[in-house]
Amino acid sequence: MNRADVVVVGSGIAGLFFALKASRYGTVALVTKKSRPESSTNWAQGGIAAAFGADDSPALHREDTLVAGAGLCHPDAVDVLVREGPARVRELIELGVHFSEAAGGGLSLGREGGHSRRRIVRAADLTGREIERGLLAAVASAGNISIYENTAAVDLLTATDPGTLGERCCGVRVLDAETGAAVPILAKAVMLATGGCGQIYRHTTNPSIATGDGVAMAYRAGARIANMEFIQFHPTALYPAREKTFLISEAVRGEGAVLRRLDGTAFMDAYHPLASLAPRDVVARAIDAEMKRTGTPHVLLDCSAIAPAEIRERFPNILRETAERGIDMLREPLPVVPAAHYLCGGVLTDTDGRTSVPGLYVAGETACTGVHGANRLASNSLLEAIVFAHRAAERIGPQLAATRMLEPAPLPQTASGDGDADAERIGAAREEIRGLMWEYVGIVRSDERLAEADARLRAIAERVGGWWAASRPTPELVELRNVVQCAHLVVRCALRRKESRGLQYSTDYAYRDNEHWLRDTIVVR
Repeated sequence: MNRADVVVVGSGIAGLFFALKASRYGTVALVTKKSRPESSTNWAQGGIAAAFGADDSPALHREDTLVAGAGLCHPDAVDVLVREGPARVRELIELGVHFSEAAGGGLSLGREGGHSRRRIVRAADLTGREIERGLLAAVASAGNISIYENTAAVDLLTATDPGTLGERCCGVRVLDAETGAAVPILAKAVMLATGGCGQIYRHTTNPSIATGDGVAMAYRAGARIANMEFIQFHPTALYPAREKTFLISEAVRGEGAVLRRLDGTAFMDAYHPLASLAPRDVVARAIDAEMKRTGTPHVLLDCSAIAPAEIRERFPNILRETAERGIDMLREPLPVVPAAHYLCGGVLTDTDGRTSVPGLYVAGETACTGVHGANRLASNSLLEAIVFAHRAAERIGPQLAATRMLEPAPLPQTASGDGDADAERIGAAREEIRGLMWEYVGIVRSDERLAEADARLRAIAERVGGWWAASRPTPELVELRNVVQCAHLVVRCALRRKESRGLQYSTDYAYRDNEHWLRDTIVVR
């Protein structure tokens, strides 16, 4: 039986940053179901928001965040984010992360939708990849960290704490990468940093591993889950979408690109005073409305206002990727459509990453810290990950020496059967869920369509539960179990919120109801 002082599930920015911090206090087991570099962090193009500019301040950053969050941000969490953010970015630089510099020295700061100032710290248009590279190098040179690659986490372990007589999280059960057997890793504390759940949708900017594992595991362990209805659809994914949808960073619009209909007319002025720089939810709904009104499969992103030299310097990866798909963004507009991008809800935490289950901590996209409210401000996510991962490590670390390792009660097998899971049925069920969520729980929703999704997901969940009980666990079956769980949580939360706010837009309640719904949507098992 493996043991560590702390188990971390997930190897994106939140998991890696936390592991580095926690390793100063004790041993860390870092579990990742794929190879280390594969994460949503690695796909992040835009940057990391922090108030570094001479004309900027944490107060201005706070105000922009609160406006984007549509009344549901937790002010204490936002205060922590904007106040501590710059120091954490400096730490990344000290760890060896290389950000783009301005011609006259200092950081090169970009601007994105919803921001009143230039405050996007970036590494060209591959910021996430550079942060991941720097953190992986730091983890490799750190002591006390053991990495379990290609190891799927299945469920959290809990035990009765003699000190409180309550249940405490005491580890995680994983699928052994070599044998496929479900084995426990015991720990004094567990950090979930598994990213989001974009794979519950047919079109998503997320990597294939974004199956909501952390949210689903925490829910099954009894943790409080909040605001799952707030799924951010990125307005500009390259059309046609492939299996790995390519994201056109919001920073492109920040530098002057304009959204246009296929006939070349700009349309965002009719939807928001900031036009193409409006918040993402506004832009995504506007594109959705234009596509439905005109019957066209996409709209255009015209980059002609950006000098070619600036595109080559600022967006080399986008230029290369679009060229590989036969599009020259220096001379022609990019065809774009919305795609599921970011989960603003998740496992409810305080400002130290603690959940309602003692011993269980969550950070990054898996967490609902309250920073994003009903809509995430662009590039706040990477900042949120490092700020709250740092605070969680500082909370856990000093307590490790005095925390006893608990032994979970004798556990039943992960699945009661010994049959082989049918890979074809698993794949078909996953695609059924993704199509269902795209058609019924997308950018624009209604109670009728949500109720239909709810009923169909319940039926799928029952089927999956039967397979789970009858089969040996496989990584694909583990993911399917989590996908259907997260999809149903999104629908449950969406059905409860009887208003339109931020990323939740309902044709039945096309207004914001501050009297009754100025609060989080919370569900628990």
